[in-house]
Amino acid sequence: MRKELSNALTHFFRNYVSTWVVFAFDTAISVMSSMVIVLVMDHLSHTTNYGGRFVLVWVLSSFFASLVMFLLTKSHRQAIRHTTLKDVFRLCLAIVGKILIMAGILQVSGVWYRNWIAVFLLFDLAVSVCALIAVRTVLVMAYRALQHNLRTGLNRVRVLIFGTSQKSVALGSRLVESKHYELVGFITPHVGRLKESLSLAGHPVMTFEDKSDVEYLINSYSVGAVLFATDTEVKQQQDFLVKIAVKSGIKVLISPVIDEVVGGHFMKSQIREISINDLLGREEIQVSMDRIVDKFNNSVVMVTGAAGSIGSELCRQIAGFGPKKLILFDNAETPMHNLRLELDETYPSLDYEPVIGDVRQTARLDYAFRRWHPQVVFHAAAYKHVPLMEENPCEAVMVNVCGSRNVADKCIEYGVERMVMISTDKAVNPTNIMGCSKRLAEIYVQSLGLAVSHGILKGSTRFVTTRFGNVLGSNGSVIPRFKEQIEKGGPVTVTHPEINRFFMTIPEACRLVMEAATTSDGNQIVVFDMGNPVKIVDLARRMIELSGLTPDKDIMIEFTGLRPGEKLYEEVLATEENSDATSHDRIRVAHVREYDFEEAKNAVAELERLASNVDIPALVDKMKELVPEYDCKWGGN
Repeated sequence: MRKELSNALTHFFRNYVSTWVVFAFDTAISVMSSMVIVLVMDHLSHTTNYGGRFVLVWVLSSFFASLVMFLLTKSHRQAIRHTTLKDVFRLCLAIVGKILIMAGILQVSGVWYRNWIAVFLLFDLAVSVCALIAVRTVLVMAYRALQHNLRTGLNRVRVLIFGTSQKSVALGSRLVESKHYELVGFITPHVGRLKESLSLAGHPVMTFEDKSDVEYLINSYSVGAVLFATDTEVKQQQDFLVKIAVKSGIKVLISPVIDEVVGGHFMKSQIREISINDLLGREEIQVSMDRIVDKFNNSVVMVTGAAGSIGSELCRQIAGFGPKKLILFDNAETPMHNLRLELDETYPSLDYEPVIGDVRQTARLDYAFRRWHPQVVFHAAAYKHVPLMEENPCEAVMVNVCGSRNVADKCIEYGVERMVMISTDKAVNPTNIMGCSKRLAEIYVQSLGLAVSHGILKGSTRFVTTRFGNVLGSNGSVIPRFKEQIEKGGPVTVTHPEINRFFMTIPEACRLVMEAATTSDGNQIVVFDMGNPVKIVDLARRMIELSGLTPDKDIMIEFTGLRPGEKLYEEVLATEENSDATSHDRIRVAHVREYDFEEAKNAVAELERLASNVDIPALVDKMKELVPEYDCKWGGN
């Protein structure tokens, strides 16, 4: 019931208290203030009778001047419950203008016959301003008190905001009317004893020095969540405040970016709980977005594997760059349908074409290239799951190798300016079918590009390959799997206590891909300095803790053993020994062996024949022959 009343109250004030009602209300207060001045001054001045004509001119001039000035200053346009100092200044300006207009009217009408008239006007100025401000203050206090009482039964989460920066204070101001969160105060580190003498936006600033201080605040104020204004602050506090909050069983939240605030009001879904993405221990990679925007603006762009984790994020980012047309190519019907709905909602003016097709089908590829003539192609279509590809090597070759060849060949045939292929760190000294298939795709694409650049083949397409590690939150990756296991009560399964991986976020991966598309000279394999590897078991423990649970107590961690083709440690992608620097300090060009195009072309044709015939032993032997560094431990079907 309280929730319905709160919603009804908010709806009433937003939709039925017209700005013209506020205008009439302000005008009435202003005129009444003028009338009070005349009555009081007449009562105090026993020797003077100002007469009915003077009073009539005084009141009418006040009414006219108030109308004019409130219309000019538009002071009625601001909702009373959101009154700010700027609005108070506008009211003062309106009343000053009113007094000047009244003085002029009194002079012209001939009723200005005493010096006391000027005193009257000054008192009118003071009383009108005070009355208007006082009424607004009372209304704001009444509105907030009523809202507070109505929300008492709404089970709002009591929140402490971290920090005292401008962003934190602004965040606190926007939380005032939240239906879901109740601001308790601000919390910030302090060298010394705990203090609560400071305040911001009417809420106390609470400082802490050690764990006991934080626990005291949480318990004393029944805090249900700590809210951070920025990701950077989360990373700074991940080993102290975040950890204490999680162990205390309260939520850790991060505020939305500014374009996630709708109509100036918070939505519950827009303040998100902290995720494992926020705790990687390094800042996200940033690239030159202006240059990228210039590249894709008004261009025809095609993305294969468009409905996948990387492909769909590429589509989202490219859609915001104003492409002339965006071609989505994928064989997954339902994910393509979901992406289509998202693009329709988020980018209603985007000109795009969803194409259901398979990169193994050259005729379908030819249709897309022939009809829309893309200028830039991002090739993200691939089979990526190591254990599955270990069991199905023929399909890995048909999609990852032959599919990449088909796309690259069509790029040459239709004069595409640039093709960017998405590869993987598993192509470095591969130990599994998937990694080897991606290395073979790299070999074909790079050798084709070199043949074009050396004049051996006709064409103008530049080919760029991007390698990066595991992507957080991608379809079928470890993060969603761990989350699902935790929600079911465990156990969380990890293959080996020492296994580690390099991680990056999906937006980082896509920014890297687009940076490569705009800066590389072509025929290069671009790699990324991904920082330090993360132990998978540490990732599992952190996710359990973020769920408010204790590892190996509430949720058990079990080790299941390495899967077929799985490495214990991934190769470091970018070092001074195995790569060259670029203009970006975190992006490098890998040193790789160059292959003759005719040899690569014949090799892929042979791989296609063996895969089509499902001659698996011969296929694996051929892969080993073409990629000598492939440490073959294949034992699939």
